Amino acid sequence: MGTFYVVRHAKSGSRSHWSGDDRLRPLTNKGQNQAEALVQILEPFPISAVFSSPFLRCIQTVQPLAKALKLPIKQTPALGEGKGLDGAMTILGDKKLKRSVLSTHGDIMFELVEELVKQKIVRAGEGGFDKGAMWVVEVKDGSFVAARYIPAP
Repeated sequence: MGTFYVVRHAKSGSRSHWSGDDRLRPLTNKGQNQAEALVQILEPFPISAVFSSPFLRCIQTVQPLAKALKLPIKQTPALGEGKGLDGAMTILGDKKLKRSVLSTHGDIMFELVEELVKQKIVRAGEGGFDKGAMWVVEVKDGSFVAARYIPAP
């Protein structure tokens, strides 16, 4: 069984106010503080890998954690915006992974919550997908068996 800490990227600048490539849109000061807070939240857990969407805001969300754990950030397009839960499942379904952090986007978090509700793992409204929020999901043989929500710091 694997435990995955699926984090929606922390607060980033407004999409409508950003004129550059959206993949390069960075975290705000609040987002940086949320990223730093993840270190303390996840400190008690034996994390073995850190995965991230290649978008800058996702990478920046897990940089402090990866640095504290002395782990590389494994960037993967599977966690990128628009890849959906199917993309994330390529990691969540990997039986070799035991305790990994995944930094991704709101659309994937929404689909994750939707699937957890559909499978009756959680009840509708039991958690959310705010920026910086996290779902801790237990996966066995590619299926969700438990989940809990950790609000954004």
